[in-house]
Amino acid sequence: MTEDTLHALRRDINEIDSDLLVLLSKRRRLSYSVLEYKIANNKPIRDEAREQALLEKLIQYGKSLGLDGFYINNVFQVVLEDSVLNQQALLQRSLNPESVSDTYRVAYLGGQGSYSQLACHKYFSRRPGKLVEIGCNSFEQITSQVETGQADFGLLPIENTSSGSINEVFDLLQHAQVSIVGEVTHVVEHCLLGSPGTAIKDITKIYAHPQPFAQCSRYLQGLGNVQHETCDSTSSALVNALETEHSAAIGSAQAGKKVGLEVLKSSIANQAENHSRFIVVSRKSLQVSTQIPTKTTLIMATKHQVGSLADALMVFKQHNINMVKLESRPVPGNPWEEVFYVDLQANIAEANVQKALEELKEHTQYVRILGCYQSESLKQVEVL
Repeated sequence: MTEDTLHALRRDINEIDSDLLVLLSKRRRLSYSVLEYKIANNKPIRDEAREQALLEKLIQYGKSLGLDGFYINNVFQVVLEDSVLNQQALLQRSLNPESVSDTYRVAYLGGQGSYSQLACHKYFSRRPGKLVEIGCNSFEQITSQVETGQADFGLLPIENTSSGSINEVFDLLQHAQVSIVGEVTHVVEHCLLGSPGTAIKDITKIYAHPQPFAQCSRYLQGLGNVQHETCDSTSSALVNALETEHSAAIGSAQAGKKVGLEVLKSSIANQAENHSRFIVVSRKSLQVSTQIPTKTTLIMATKHQVGSLADALMVFKQHNINMVKLESRPVPGNPWEEVFYVDLQANIAEANVQKALEELKEHTQYVRILGCYQSESLKQVEVL
């Protein structure tokens, strides 16, 4: 094969890739037209039976073209997820026209290259408008930016599959005057990053936010006597590593590349599947359509009686409401008192949820709804 032939083949591949993009754009536009029918007929946005039948048909056809089923399934699972999430976002914009803007000011932890920034871009990619990023040094600064109107939205990490709940954020939600209006899950791919030419054996100090330190504890133990320096964000850890000799930082390969660091060791997290869930907060709550998967997060303090927590939780079962998270946190200034954070797969616009919340008052000292918002954690359909 000559070099000219290679260039011709690559040119053909590039043209096919361009054609694929045109078709994907056309498919997305058609899915918006389907949404109009679903809205008019009050149909759920997601039809898992339809997704499964479509995938099975595509896999069979793909096999006749010499493509394997695993490849086809992976490609179209992404396509279907894009369709569902974009339909949900469009429906939400039509239901909350006052929330639509040409510009979105979003506060998040850290700066360029932080995981919060990447999650922010992922969430707002489905919401057209100019994104104005406000990097903050603390979680409290994020909520303050929202409360004072300097930011329209704030992005807060709430839990991680490796290190668990982020208690500082839960404690902040006890008194912050914000409402949860969305969520986004982002894949965390921790790498050990250092200046070009740095050898791991020569590293004497590692910079990172406390969460990456916790999520990569097993790998770090194997490095021996290396100093750990905590930073307020991943982006500041990257800058410190760049400016300090014989040092490294924990962050994503993408973030390291932006500041001039290279990957010294990849995949250093304790768990291979490492995801962080972020919540999106705003000053005002949003309506959520009953046609899309919805979560409601609330905080409650139970009465000081035997079995009061069990009685409170039984209310959700009696009204056929699925509880997906229960977290307890101490009340600052009140020793031995706790509040409970509860995540429900529920929409407060539904009658059974309203009845449950009313009955919940009988078993609690107080209940506060922190937010009702669309769920963006889609479980893929399984193809047999």
